[in-house]
Amino acid sequence: MPKRQKTLKSRIAYSITLIILLVLLYFAYQYYQSNNFNDFIRSETNLYTSSFKRDKEIKYSDTRSYKIESPDYNDAMFYKTVQVEKNTPYKVTCMVKTSDVEAQDMLSGVGAQIAIEGTTERSVAISGTQEWQKLELIFNSKNREEVNIGFRLGGYLGQAKGQAWFSDFTIEEGITSKNDNNWKFACFIFESTDVTVNGQRIQLSVTQSDINDIKNTLNRFQNSCKDLSEGKMTAQVDMYQVETPLTKLSYDNEFGYYVAPEDVEEQIKSTIAEGDYDHIFVVIRLRR
Repeated sequence: MPKRQKTLKSRIAYSITLIILLVLLYFAYQYYQSNNFNDFIRSETNLYTSSFKRDKEIKYSDTRSYKIESPDYNDAMFYKTVQVEKNTPYKVTCMVKTSDVEAQDMLSGVGAQIAIEGTTERSVAISGTQEWQKLELIFNSKNREEVNIGFRLGGYLGQAKGQAWFSDFTIEEGITSKNDNNWKFACFIFESTDVTVNGQRIQLSVTQSDINDIKNTLNRFQNSCKDLSEGKMTAQVDMYQVETPLTKLSYDNEFGYYVAPEDVEEQIKSTIAEGDYDHIFVVIRLRR
């Protein structure tokens, strides 16, 4: 065989080998990117039910999102151990998107959420099919020096199925004010209730007499805080009347129907974001 032919065949073989290596490296890199969870631990109640991946197709920013997919009911999460200072407030945020998320037995507080693993501390839970939105969890470390912060599809007391994507995680350390003895309260009065309970539609409205009673009670509460604490604590209560009807109630097997944060979040979240409140009350009429 002429030398030129041997050289040409060698070059072709080298090129083919190089292309194969590049293809293998590409797929290895893609696999790494899809399964690189950056020290997040994957956890699920029912093993091998949910899948975890880094998604390059559905993402909020430039980086891949963290996706949990549960074709059947499960409690699944990504979580990471974070060092914290004792008795310090923290705020955890992320962006979340959901598809067909459904809580088992329609339990409240179950869905896509931020949670402290092993505790009942959580953000609101997102269900259904929702576009990207911001989730927040505010918690106090108390006597803990580390916590497992989780991004969850499920719940502490229940399970969910569907798909959830999490992205853009942040954690901020707050400052405990030792000198501020004024507590801020928000009281939201829903003027009407329009819910279905046990297949029966119930429509109720508060009266002006109800609203006057609530105002008087809140005024007494403010005065009592100052008097009973001998001036060491004062309360500022802002009252808001919500015209949009309450259309959803949550259910608990032990306590029955009640108002959960998810039931009123849409109507009150913009006011809460602007008010920096310590405590929130929701008043509705459930009986005639």
